[in-house]
Amino acid sequence: MKPFIHEDFILENQYAKQLFHDYAKDMPIIDYHNHLSTKDIAEDRQYQNITQAWLEGDHYKWRAMRANGVSEEYITGNKSEKEKFMKWAATVPHTLRNPLFHWTHLELKTYFNLDTLLSSSSANEVYDQTSNLLQLPENSCRNLLAQKNVKLVGTTDDPLDTLEDHQKNNKENKVTMVCPTWRPDNILGIEKGKDFLNYVSRLEEVAGKEITSYEILLEVLKDRMAHFNAVGCKMSDHSLSEVPTGEAEIEEVEGIFKKSLKGITLTKEDQNAYKKHLLIEMGKEYHRLGWVMQLHVGALRNNSERQFKNLGPDTGFDSISDSNHVIPLSKILSDMDLKGQLPKTIIYNLNPADNYPMGTLVGNFQDGITPGKIQLGSGWWFLDQKEAMEWQINTLSNIGLLSKFVGMLTDSRSFLSFPRHEYFRRTLCNLLGNDIEKGLIPNDINWVGSLVQDICYNNIKQYAFSDLEL
Repeated sequence: MKPFIHEDFILENQYAKQLFHDYAKDMPIIDYHNHLSTKDIAEDRQYQNITQAWLEGDHYKWRAMRANGVSEEYITGNKSEKEKFMKWAATVPHTLRNPLFHWTHLELKTYFNLDTLLSSSSANEVYDQTSNLLQLPENSCRNLLAQKNVKLVGTTDDPLDTLEDHQKNNKENKVTMVCPTWRPDNILGIEKGKDFLNYVSRLEEVAGKEITSYEILLEVLKDRMAHFNAVGCKMSDHSLSEVPTGEAEIEEVEGIFKKSLKGITLTKEDQNAYKKHLLIEMGKEYHRLGWVMQLHVGALRNNSERQFKNLGPDTGFDSISDSNHVIPLSKILSDMDLKGQLPKTIIYNLNPADNYPMGTLVGNFQDGITPGKIQLGSGWWFLDQKEAMEWQINTLSNIGLLSKFVGMLTDSRSFLSFPRHEYFRRTLCNLLGNDIEKGLIPNDINWVGSLVQDICYNNIKQYAFSDLEL
């Protein structure tokens, strides 16, 4: 009997199989956006068991476990690592048709050569086998990356970060480069009151400069960007639950910032004016530095107030927003474009209803110089599964240039998540293979295979990392 995960998994015809096996499978990986621990990479962490590798911080799995009636003590609580794994194993059969079912078994096959379907009955065997293998030196964090031919990872880093872990890894590790990514969400979060003021104080400590005005804040942020740039940063990233609206001159924003420093409550209009102005000012600096700006748009975060109080953010209580992001985002892009300071930009939308609006928005700001300068990003978060990947690929194909697409990323906290690139590549090859079979695109495997290789690796290398030897 053929195992569930086999060499032609997802591939439905001979063309899809040829495209994947001959063109996609062995291409290197640039995982340009993820949330991997830079400390774990720098120290080349050795996991002691599969729970550490799989369940630490993985809110995809946590959501599924809660939906299966698993108590929080087995998810984020103080139960033992094996007990937590047993609850996850018992949940896996119930994830059938959820991408977690595919990812789980792809990872078991890829890293541990296990064809076993995970369940309560197989849990002890899988736990022991995987944990024993993870303790081997060849399965340390850096080696897990090397096994999947990962040439570069782009981590997600706050402006406060010293980036010492990046420097340590890149000095010692000649296989996988780790590039920082500028993620300034905290300094944009002026609505957070005391938390915002505490963050400004921490920024002052790092900068060695008192921040008493918006003008000084911009200077400090540019100094921090220069530090990031010196350590190899090539990208920024913003999470925009709402795209800020409104208009304000720098003098007005100065007043808003000073009111915030005094602890004065700001109106929604004031908050938006500050956020929009600062986002545009940072975007101009990204353009000057040659960075790519990533915009993750449309997450409705921390919906459960009860669980936010208990567990904090990023614990599995976020969802898709249905707000209109296209109109305000168009105005922001247009403002930078008007001044000739719009950086390369990747827009990831979380609501599939926004695929076509965002896809057409992207087309408005191509500059006729940089191929694919503004990108409709790959399926993100709730959309990084087979069906939604196909939606994104089809949207881009219909209203843009699929050939210039910069491809997949994991957006993950797990060192075992890299088969998601394989999952994407299989899905892409299957779509194109089916088009060949139906006569919708030419039966020229070399031509289509070259497009596949560009999307898998070549485009992102040229787009953001052309000056690096990978």
